[in-house]
Amino acid sequence: MTVERWNSDREKSRVVNVLGINSVYHESAAALLVDGELVAAVEEERFNRIKHGKEADFDNPHQLPERAIRYCLKHAGLDARDIHHVAYSFAPKLRAKQYRSEWWDWRFEETFRLRIGQVQAAAEELLGRSLKERFHFVPHHLAHAASAYFPSTFDRAAILSVDGIGETAGTTLAKAEGARIKVIETFEYPHSIGFLWEVFSEFLGFSHYDASKAMGLAAYGNPEVYRQQFHSILRAEQENYGVAQDVLGLQPKQLAAMEKMFGPRHEAETEFLPRHADIAAALQEATDAAVMALVRRVKRLVPSDNLCMAGGVALNCVTNEVVRRSGEFANIFIPSAPHDAGTAIGAAQFVHAATQKKPPQRGYSTPYLGPSFKRRDILQAVKASGLKARQSKSPARDAAKMIAEGKIVAWFQGRMEFGPRALGNRSLLADPRRSEMREILNQKVKHREDFRPFAPSVLAEHANDWFEVGSHQTCHEFMLFAPRVRPEQLDRIPAVVHKDGTARVQLVNRKSNPRFHELISCFHAETGVPLVVNTSFNDSEPIVCTPTDAIVTFRKSGIDALVMDDVVLTMQA
Repeated sequence: MTVERWNSDREKSRVVNVLGINSVYHESAAALLVDGELVAAVEEERFNRIKHGKEADFDNPHQLPERAIRYCLKHAGLDARDIHHVAYSFAPKLRAKQYRSEWWDWRFEETFRLRIGQVQAAAEELLGRSLKERFHFVPHHLAHAASAYFPSTFDRAAILSVDGIGETAGTTLAKAEGARIKVIETFEYPHSIGFLWEVFSEFLGFSHYDASKAMGLAAYGNPEVYRQQFHSILRAEQENYGVAQDVLGLQPKQLAAMEKMFGPRHEAETEFLPRHADIAAALQEATDAAVMALVRRVKRLVPSDNLCMAGGVALNCVTNEVVRRSGEFANIFIPSAPHDAGTAIGAAQFVHAATQKKPPQRGYSTPYLGPSFKRRDILQAVKASGLKARQSKSPARDAAKMIAEGKIVAWFQGRMEFGPRALGNRSLLADPRRSEMREILNQKVKHREDFRPFAPSVLAEHANDWFEVGSHQTCHEFMLFAPRVRPEQLDRIPAVVHKDGTARVQLVNRKSNPRFHELISCFHAETGVPLVVNTSFNDSEPIVCTPTDAIVTFRKSGIDALVMDDVVLTMQA
């Protein structure tokens, strides 16, 4: 053994490396902590190009995100022997303890438990080593809670986790202080706001993954039309909520009950009627009321100025804005990946805190945790594609100029984002002043429904001049709130104003993303408008990961230019 190798191995032995994994339902992902520092996190879908990584199925929780795991290890310069702990964001014993036979068919549950029982063996096979007591099952909602608390800057906080289901709970209230997170209360199945959104997404003709589409449709509806019906489905009181079990599903009995209340189920590819938007609007209103009941409840149980939110429902930017505007908590933190992918980070952080008796790195919340590519990788991909590129001396200025001219620019820079939203490193950018841009993006580029809104990415220092943002929170950088557009600015940025006068805003700080900030600054200098349209760089597929992915999507869509690092491709070229 060389002296260099011996010294390297000795240094590695001084740190504790924790691999976090989520694959129990959907949004399969992996994350890696090195001595408590989050060094990498990525979703499997970005590598295998299968949306959500895999289907959410009773039969596949043991299908691990292999490519995501390999990326995390490679990025950190580690191999399997360097991993001290593996954390998986689901606790089988908790599921077995709480399960009720009347919830769903035991045959499905039996298969699910058998597959969960294979998870540790699958991890050991992938890593090529025995893990024994170094493998940890972490309760799902505790993983959610950790993913929101530890990246925040709070030393003490109330935590609210709201999703479809963990082991058996749809909602968990917790408190955190120092390195400890303690569950205060749970709302068990069938009281699941997340499941309710899945059911109504399918009823409205979307997939059960498409809550964001239902949320976009809601702005076109009138919640009063079906308000009474939703009072019987999602009951919200001052500090309590409940979900009626007879609508959690689209089996014949449940579908008949829903169609009696709301009319026929909307079939995909058919025209949306006003009643469909009214259903979505009533669902959104009921969700706002239920989550606010939980906010008041956790405020009473955990008196604090700080609230951390996680779970798939925390992706609902309309509800998040209602929570923010309520003023119940002075400070709110939501991670860039509050959905199940984020539990890979949370599970690793929870295990680090539990085994090392100290918290992992605090206040580190960057979403830019995925792969990046060197210029030579980009040029190789361009050469393989047969396209011709040019090098730009000022890619931010050139991109801003093209956007100001009405072109759609794909912006591919630095490390890929972790979470479902493009935040300036794998983004499609356009001019917010052009009212036609929304239709162009939806129909010719994204090939999706016309009612889908687009987000503005705005320079943080100018945000309050254009939107009713209030005090800036770190999570405003993750596109998680929908504040109102200031009335005097509505006509200036029609491409990003939703039907209800709001916009799903991303604040862009120079420190957090200097390249993206430079681009928007150049656009501001060119136009007097300190924001651009930002949507994810994809076309009915996962967000692009590699230069080759970017070129493939660029060639098949109506994108005018692709800027990767300082390499520029245009449709004319």
